[in-house]
Amino acid sequence: MSDLTKLTIAEARDGLKAKKFSARELTAAHITSMDAARGLNAYITETPEVAVEMATRSDEKLANGEGGLMEGIPVAVKDLFCTKDTLTTAASHILDGFKPKYESTVTTNLWNEGAVMLGKVNLDEFAMGSSNETSYYGNVINPWRRSGDDKDLVPGGSSGGSAAAVAAHMAMGATGTDTGGSIRQPAAFTGTVGIKPTYGRCSRWGVVAFASSLDQAGPMTRSVRDASIMLEAMAGFDAKDSTSVEMDVPNFEAALTGDIRGLKIGIPKEYRIDGMSDEIAKLWDQGIEWLKAAGAEIVEISLPHTKYALAAYYIVAPAEASSNLARYDGVRYGLRVEGENLADMYSRTRGEGFGAEVKRRILVGTYALSAGYYDAYYLKAQKVRTRIADDFKEAFKSVDAILTPTAPSAAFAAGEKNNDPLEMYLNDVFTVPASLAGLPGISLPAGLSSEGLPLGLQLLGRPFDEETVLRTAGVLEEAAGFDAEPTAWWKG
Repeated sequence: MSDLTKLTIAEARDGLKAKKFSARELTAAHITSMDAARGLNAYITETPEVAVEMATRSDEKLANGEGGLMEGIPVAVKDLFCTKDTLTTAASHILDGFKPKYESTVTTNLWNEGAVMLGKVNLDEFAMGSSNETSYYGNVINPWRRSGDDKDLVPGGSSGGSAAAVAAHMAMGATGTDTGGSIRQPAAFTGTVGIKPTYGRCSRWGVVAFASSLDQAGPMTRSVRDASIMLEAMAGFDAKDSTSVEMDVPNFEAALTGDIRGLKIGIPKEYRIDGMSDEIAKLWDQGIEWLKAAGAEIVEISLPHTKYALAAYYIVAPAEASSNLARYDGVRYGLRVEGENLADMYSRTRGEGFGAEVKRRILVGTYALSAGYYDAYYLKAQKVRTRIADDFKEAFKSVDAILTPTAPSAAFAAGEKNNDPLEMYLNDVFTVPASLAGLPGISLPAGLSSEGLPLGLQLLGRPFDEETVLRTAGVLEEAAGFDAEPTAWWKG
């Protein structure tokens, strides 16, 4: 039964329809895998009873020839999505004991399509981090290790629990959220596939907010085809989310034609940054050659405001966070630390409830929004953001997609960058620009470093043109032939 965890979503879907195994058997295999991999700390809350119940319902539907896109497929949910009557923490002490009385739209869509919930996975606190080391519940450990080295590595962040669960075969897919790269960067660090759809493609309703103009939900899987299946199940218009875009959801899987002849692929010269490892540069060049060989035309492009993207992001995102996180005050839900008066209770609750990175970003954001600095920082950052979006608009007049590296390095050791926030923030240097512009982007594994760690390539597309992004990613995936797996050292 353990072999069932090695299947892709597409393979499991076909196997379930052919009655080669049941949804209950598929779910049981993943629950066993979760038990064996607890040392990775990927899950905050496991829901095996709920999973078995959902799988039983799926088996009944499948027996009647019914079922949705994800019928009987066991998935993990990033603990940023509200799940009715199930603990939802955002990996923060301040949400202790919070069990929502409602379900997020994205998870509702998944359950309506037959997906099975295995549990809620770990993340950086309030999705603020690039290494999954800021969680109140402890850091997630990357299933991958360097060759000949047993040092724990980070899985990337903030969706590190989602990435680790998928990479270690504890879930067939997982929901993630991407604010500045939090789906794509952990996908690159764990040898998985992660797509951030266009802003507005997936509803934000019921997702604990970090930066509302940037946050976007997306799937994390082990193949491009699986990502296309899961994205279709997650996406859709939602009247409860004012930023949700009312448009049809395509059959993303049908876009995987394997034919990219005549497509123009942009290569931005500004992404060849100082300090990028030779391995990443060579992989990027290899990716260019793979796309050329498949019949695509390579075009050098310029995105001149790229160098300002990180600075703008780390003003806009903390500013929005400082506003969004004001609601956590100890009054309505979660942690409450009593004080001498109301103001003291607020202060004590937030002081104990928020971790160091969250406090840092609240302080930065509040400073940027303060009366004396609003124009100098926040307003200027918004203007830069517009310029960055304009750069992409201009580039997409002459190209159909853009190829870049996903991250400037492979996964690094836990604790290695904790004392240098700026170095940690630089992990998002290739992913942040597309987030600021609201564009779709996918990361897929394309090779191994000299130390045996996965490296990712990123494809970016026009707004709501996930189909071209997925089609190109499918061709790149085929050319790369990445089939490496972590060694399962956690099983002892």
